[in-house]
Amino acid sequence: MSTSIGNEALDVLFRQARTHNAWLDRPVSDDILRQLYELMKFGPTSANSSPARILFLRTPEAKQRLLPALSPTNADKTMQAPVTAVLAHDLEFFEELPRLFPNNPSARDWFKAPQHAETTAFRNASLQGGYFILAARALGLDCGPMSGFDNAKVDAEFFTASAGNPPAFHHVKSNFLCNLGYGDPSKLFPRNPRLTFEEACRLL
Repeated sequence: MSTSIGNEALDVLFRQARTHNAWLDRPVSDDILRQLYELMKFGPTSANSSPARILFLRTPEAKQRLLPALSPTNADKTMQAPVTAVLAHDLEFFEELPRLFPNNPSARDWFKAPQHAETTAFRNASLQGGYFILAARALGLDCGPMSGFDNAKVDAEFFTASAGNPPAFHHVKSNFLCNLGYGDPSKLFPRNPRLTFEEACRLL
């Protein structure tokens, strides 16, 4: 692409976007969640592996299942958020490579070593988590990404055969959570500083 986006879009995606902890009483439709995924899925991943798997927790019942895994500081804001997304990765993502990366029939064999498969899944699903946040912001949603929860409890509750998931979710591990909705700007904290280019980068 030869044309850069304008300052307004850059503000929406980066410069004026904030991490939200308080939410307006305004619902998020299933349609916009589908739009979000349809945007984020086009972000690049290694061998088009696309290992990210997402649970959108929208109902009070689903949120209550998550609650025991949350740290106390994350509980109230998560219960208040219209949607909480569990960003996760499929440890057996390579089973989809014959369909997702058909130009190399042997790609599935690259990931026979479990450690290599796990590292690839985590790295690329984390990339997709970044695309997820940008796609959400592009659609007018605010985001509250967070750690501060017990991954093992989330995995036991949501990513096992006994949790009623389809087989595609039986080999999934959680990475991070992201609250979604329309944030209350009056409850924002002052923006924290960032490192300068000189502190974070080198030109070689």
